[in-house]
Amino acid sequence: MKCYLTSSLKTKHVFVFTLTLILFSTFSITNIKAQEGKDLFVTCAACHTIGSGRLIGPDLKGVNERRTEDWLIKFIQNSQAVIQSGDETAVKLFNEHNKIPMPPNNFTDEQVRSILKYIKNYEKEPAETKADETVVEESYSQDYGVQPSYLKEAEARNYYVIFIISAILMLLAIADLIFFRIVKAKFVHIIIILISIFIMGEIIVVEAQGLGRQQYYSPDQPIEFSHKIHAGQNKIDCKYCHTTVEDSRHAGIPPMQLCMNCHNLVKSGKKTGTTEISKIYESLQSGKAIEWIKVHNLPDHVFFSHAQHVKVGKVDCNQCHGPVETMDRIMQVEDLSMGWCINCHRNTEVQFTNNDFYKDYKKLHEELNAGKRSRITVDNIGGNDCQKCHY
Repeated sequence: MKCYLTSSLKTKHVFVFTLTLILFSTFSITNIKAQEGKDLFVTCAACHTIGSGRLIGPDLKGVNERRTEDWLIKFIQNSQAVIQSGDETAVKLFNEHNKIPMPPNNFTDEQVRSILKYIKNYEKEPAETKADETVVEESYSQDYGVQPSYLKEAEARNYYVIFIISAILMLLAIADLIFFRIVKAKFVHIIIILISIFIMGEIIVVEAQGLGRQQYYSPDQPIEFSHKIHAGQNKIDCKYCHTTVEDSRHAGIPPMQLCMNCHNLVKSGKKTGTTEISKIYESLQSGKAIEWIKVHNLPDHVFFSHAQHVKVGKVDCNQCHGPVETMDRIMQVEDLSMGWCINCHRNTEVQFTNNDFYKDYKKLHEELNAGKRSRITVDNIGGNDCQKCHY
């Protein structure tokens, strides 16, 4: 009897211990390193101030009074989902702020509440906090919502730790089930194995989906070139600088000689004075090209042609690149995933008539003229065939 009680007690202890570890791991996936509102607001400070006026997004002072808590939680967690649902307030905000999307995040409801509490009580905080936030704003004010790298690294580390813990628990459960048999109840092993597989599977799927994608990527460039000033304020056409966009796969980077068409006379800027513009002269004098960092990247196995889309398809630059005329520093707005491309091909109407490129599609022209079709989309002309992009 004593041996049976000891064994049962041991089974209970092991069960409670392992279940606690698994529940902790599961909770960690949706609540990566919970932080106080002040620390979490670092990611918000890229686009928002509290009482200092509009930055990229609206001033957040008084936002707790302007919106309900439930609405704010949903909008902060995934603003695009709220906008796409047709919510009038969300759509209005999106349009008022140049249609620059606020990136989704993995904040839990409680984390969002802690951010909202921080915003509400902001004026009561000591003066040092404002100094800290000034540093944050100076570091990230042009990142358009990009999560700071140290938070991304912390998130990656947490996923790694959770994956290792889950793998160890699963291996221990399998080893005990086959060899040691310390825990007599087999259902304990089965529960541990299944939950561990689920956790590891979810992490693998999330990480695999992120491979090669860099939505909201906004790197520092060797020259602080502002699209907002050039394309926005000065109304310079994209094709003036990106001269090969209609004839090549690539849009092309303008040579320094092209910059001199304007900067031969314009030798100082309102924001950076002569510092950035002088780099153009240095490049020309030294003969060393400026090493720009490419922002919009696709995997090597994907074929994409700007000429096909811009010249033939008459696609506007903003449709893929977002409102670049509002960006001081360029940012990748869309995720450029295969699903995003396919959806565009399904929904985008081709300018089929009066377009010599499509004159050989006689059957489709006949159906269009006969009223059998009201429009032609990209997938109707083979745009979603695998070999079009992956030959």
